[in-house]
Amino acid sequence: MKCLTKSAEDKIKEAAIKVFLEKGFDGTTTRDIAKEAGVNSALMNYYFRSKEKLFASVFQEMLQLFFDGIIEIFNKPIPLKEKISEIIDHDFEMFKRNPDLSNFVIHELHRNPDRFFSAVSFDKIIFHSIFAQQLNDSIKAEAIKKIDIQHILLLMKSNVQFIFQGKVMTCKIWNMNDEEFDVFAEKHKVLVKEMITQYLFSSEK
Repeated sequence: MKCLTKSAEDKIKEAAIKVFLEKGFDGTTTRDIAKEAGVNSALMNYYFRSKEKLFASVFQEMLQLFFDGIIEIFNKPIPLKEKISEIIDHDFEMFKRNPDLSNFVIHELHRNPDRFFSAVSFDKIIFHSIFAQQLNDSIKAEAIKKIDIQHILLLMKSNVQFIFQGKVMTCKIWNMNDEEFDVFAEKHKVLVKEMITQYLFSSEK
């Protein structure tokens, strides 16, 4: 009986993550989650009492999707140029696997910024990383252009993120199907890598 209870709770949490990503917090009802989980609303309310409590219980897992793997790459002992390429690859695959994740994170930043930033330690993830040290060392050695870490991360994130945020618009304007979009996105990823690395490592500092 204990196993069945745990299984039902896990099923509700998995369904909640899926529905919250698709519809956001405001667009999701407890009925939506119960339907996705294949349980009745009474059982869901028994476990979590409210939509807010259920959201709080899965929020960390949803953020983990966004940051999964990136910390390891930031602290990987590889050259800076190779690391930039891997970060772009990581973000590309993450948004490709979870196309609704970007909109969810942006929405939550506006809806409840305090909860978002209390759940994420940006100092530890970014500013105390090997990546940050490599960037600073390369600037001091005049091996790359002088640039703030915030700018380089924004260049990488935004140039990859927007292509998936704007998929519907891109496909509509250029009359692409899903397969054609995937090819287009791969080409875009290569261009982003070239654009950023050529800018940073060009001879004119």
